[in-house]
Amino acid sequence: MKNKIEIYRRELNMTQQDLAEKVNVSRQTIISLERGRYNPSIMLAYLIARVFNKSIEQVFIFEKEGDIE
Repeated sequence: MKNKIEIYRRELNMTQQDLAEKVNVSRQTIISLERGRYNPSIMLAYLIARVFNKSIEQVFIFEKEGDIE
């Protein structure tokens, strides 16, 4: 899953550690999220979006194989 975590984090002049502390995860988790190596739980996605004052859909880009309507 792609995301805009790094973009929004940098807009707020926030370090990976700052964000990690705000959502109560490790810095390594933030690194993995930014690199697309880890998909967050819905709760973590919500918390991250809330830090940025964005919706989950604004932060995380859900890519599906085939269209589901």
